[in-house]
Amino acid sequence: KVQVVESGGGLVQAGESLKLSCTVSGFTFDNYAAAWFRQAPGKEREEVACISWSGGATNYKDSVKGRFTISRDNPKNTLYLQMNSLKPEDTATYYCAAAGAGYYNVKTNILKCSDFDYWGQGTQVTVSS
Repeated sequence: KVQVVESGGGLVQAGESLKLSCTVSGFTFDNYAAAWFRQAPGKEREEVACISWSGGATNYKDSVKGRFTISRDNPKNTLYLQMNSLKPEDTATYYCAAAGAGYYNVKTNILKCSDFDYWGQGTQVTVSS
């Protein structure tokens, strides 16, 4: 049975940090790229960060570059998102997803994750001003 479970969300003040974790089981995690998404009330879901299967390549949404870091520990089947200098506009439900495809463009140095096969239920992050 496939399971994808996020944890680590909470209520923090602007400027503080949180670290999200996503533990998976039921499939071979290191065969997949992976990503964090978020969805705020009334808004569409957006990709925040993406990481290759090995962890050697990453990509970030412009608004989180320099503040968020995506990483993974394949032996532990776990994906992470370190979020620093949080802002009220980061408030959302955060989801992790396993991507069946990850394409790295060597000309643009951009990693593109796609074919998201497995999703978690989400963890709420609320940043107060």
